[in-house]
Amino acid sequence: MTKIEVDLPDRIDSEIARLAEQGEFLNRNEAIEDFLTRGLQAYDVENDQGEGEADGDLFTDTIDEQQDPAALDEEHGDEPTF
Repeated sequence: MTKIEVDLPDRIDSEIARLAEQGEFLNRNEAIEDFLTRGLQAYDVENDQGEGEADGDLFTDTIDEQQDPAALDEEHGDEPTF
């Protein structure tokens, strides 16, 4: 089992301790493991790899995909295209 060290804000640390003391979890470690597992499942890490991920900056990608009307071919003349 891998060990990690995490700095948590006091409010989150207190909430984990409270849940463990109230019997929601067997102990603090079980609570933390459950929260991490649920967080990973929420992101569906195993099944969504590569889907919906932006390769770069979302703003820059959108601008790069835009076309300059002046650079378009003159095939259509001045007629609007649909």
